[in-house]
Amino acid sequence: MSPLSVARSLASPRSAVAPFIVMDVMAHAARLEQEGKRVIHMEVGQPAAPAPLTARRAAAAALEAGQVGYTAALGIPSLRARIARHYQDAHGLAVDPERIVVTNGSSGGFILAFLALFSPGDRVAIAAPGYPPYRHVLSALGCEPVLIETHAQDRHALTPESLIAAHREKPLAGVLVASPGNPTGTMMDRATLTALHACARDLGLAFVSDEIYHGLDYAFPAVSAAEISPDAVIINSFSKYFCMTGWRVGWMVVPPALARTMERLQQNLSISVPTLSQIAAEAAFEGREEMDAIKHGYEENRRILVEGLPKAGIDRFLPVDGAFYLYADVSRFTDDSAAFATRLLDGALVAATPGVDFDPFRGKQFLRFSYAQSAQDMHEAVARIGAFLKAG
Repeated sequence: MSPLSVARSLASPRSAVAPFIVMDVMAHAARLEQEGKRVIHMEVGQPAAPAPLTARRAAAAALEAGQVGYTAALGIPSLRARIARHYQDAHGLAVDPERIVVTNGSSGGFILAFLALFSPGDRVAIAAPGYPPYRHVLSALGCEPVLIETHAQDRHALTPESLIAAHREKPLAGVLVASPGNPTGTMMDRATLTALHACARDLGLAFVSDEIYHGLDYAFPAVSAAEISPDAVIINSFSKYFCMTGWRVGWMVVPPALARTMERLQQNLSISVPTLSQIAAEAAFEGREEMDAIKHGYEENRRILVEGLPKAGIDRFLPVDGAFYLYADVSRFTDDSAAFATRLLDGALVAATPGVDFDPFRGKQFLRFSYAQSAQDMHEAVARIGAFLKAG
């Protein structure tokens, strides 16, 4: 038997999750760059800017002092207290630091939340389009992701009616929402989020809110589910607003009854989050002025795309409320967004993510463009896309 056959025979069925296609696009772009070509990266949701200077200096000082041992499983107490204070500052909400769980990025938070809240076989509702690892992680843990198709009239958010319909078809155990959303960039206002949470509560469902793009809101201020109910499980991260993707540090706000559960899981799964990352994260809160300037740069990039893409030929896209994504309908050019993204990358050296990564229903009609790079890159991307489309 070949080594490959052995490896296949050893893999469990639940490990057979689909790839995260954006990573494949990144790999393709990297090969082109190795050939000396200049690719404009609009595929990955990664800020071009570095972490706040306050964070980098704090990490450097800690490294110099040798502060790299384990921390408490739930996180460094001062960081948990600082995150709790953030909810008072940003949302006028008093949160007990004991409810804060520091995680290995938001990805670690999803794993902890899904393990704590759901059992194998449980059905969990998520919106389509939506972030692919939601369904992939749920599947790997033996749960059943239930994709609910969203619509423009609802700003591509789940509705109480759609949640009730899915629950009636076969009982759900929970629902996961994201605002601002990925890939859509759309947001839920307070009334919409409140109504959906009330519906989930009435149905007896666990409510998980992905708030990783909070701070990057343009249309109106983002609302945290923590403001609506202490029973919601909140997942957030330093990756996006604070430009700390590679530091792999996030947090959760959990109901008091779940804190010990999360602690036990974290103790066994990872012991603790990397110490340097936690130290940097705490200091990052003091770099908000720097981060707000970066946010204003995203707003300018957003303007460049919203005004420029229609002139280039792409004139149908979802409301660009928050995050740093524009989700565009390219059905007038293709019925295969994956193939179209490959042609765009090879022909125009613009990397975008095909909608099939996010939506099995209509993803073949969409591309996601990330505008987390420089304004110069956005101008050049619009020009390249326009020339590509004109050439046919």
